[in-house]
Amino acid sequence: MAFITLDTQKLKENYQYLDELFSKNGIKWAIVSKLLCGNKLYLSELIKLGIKEICDSRIKNLKNIKSLNPKIETIYIKPPPKRSIKSIIEYADISINTEFDTIKILSQEAKRQNKTHKIIIMIEMGELREGVLREDFIDFYSNVFNLSNIEVVGIGTNLTCMYGVLPNHDKLIQLSLYEQLIEAKFGKVIPFVSGGSSVTIPLIYQNLLPKGINHFRVGETLFLGTDVYHNSTFKNMHNDVFRLYAEIIELTEKLVVPMDQLGHNLEGKTFDFDKSKIGETTCRAIIDLGLLDVEEKHIESVKPNIKFVGISSDMIVVDLGDNEENFKVGDLLEFKMDYMGVLRIMNSRYVEKKLKANNIKNHY
Repeated sequence: MAFITLDTQKLKENYQYLDELFSKNGIKWAIVSKLLCGNKLYLSELIKLGIKEICDSRIKNLKNIKSLNPKIETIYIKPPPKRSIKSIIEYADISINTEFDTIKILSQEAKRQNKTHKIIIMIEMGELREGVLREDFIDFYSNVFNLSNIEVVGIGTNLTCMYGVLPNHDKLIQLSLYEQLIEAKFGKVIPFVSGGSSVTIPLIYQNLLPKGINHFRVGETLFLGTDVYHNSTFKNMHNDVFRLYAEIIELTEKLVVPMDQLGHNLEGKTFDFDKSKIGETTCRAIIDLGLLDVEEKHIESVKPNIKFVGISSDMIVVDLGDNEENFKVGDLLEFKMDYMGVLRIMNSRYVEKKLKANNIKNHY
């Protein structure tokens, strides 16, 4: 069985690096845990780090977090579906909102559960995902302030996740000014301007983050050390907190070019091969992963001479060339993953989740 590992020491070091950075700049931050897909083993390690606030986009995952530590403040990090309001009030201390009718139902359910539900209202700043339009923002807040059992604790925005719109000083200044306008007009205190995410971190180093931005929601940089703004890795962070291992289940010298007439494969793709390679052979290995678990474009072998040459629902075929490392059936191949690769693997119930062991070897 293929498995993924979490290196708890490297995760801790990434956390400490970010926590110090945010503390020095007067920023409160929450970990976005959706990458972990609610896995209790990994969530437990996350909670051990000492974080006080965790965001997730799945109610089941928030329930798992609360079962591990009820004192953790939880944030439902997308606009709530109306059919899930009861559970959101039960397991999320805060939710992100953009629809007034939904907030009304949150208010009613919070009253039934004898709770005050906190909300962050998102404003559209160009990414065109969730967010109240800027021209409607004042009226929106005016209506929300009249609801019972609802406490507005923040204004926020989302950038980069869908279209890659990058944050900049001007956009975040605008966000801060909207918070000041709301406070002045309605005589309310809005504690948090949640304008930060992994992609916003470089603005701190460049002294381009407005002082009003005092709340970050961070997932990718914590788990992968990613400088999302520059598509690189931060110098003092680890990009190998997660590793994927898959077993070789067949290893044979085979032809490079398939035989006979080619049609469409299971994905509907067709292939062209270099006819000059007809008759050539190479060492090909099959590993116990497939499209059901992950797409090959999101994983990469730690050995540069291992190449992907094919994939089906449950198997990936790799080219080992001359197999200079003398791999055998039963050996493990190790892979690094990007964000989507980890997310897909974490969501696969067929891939075992483990904490890193020092004795993992490529060969049995």
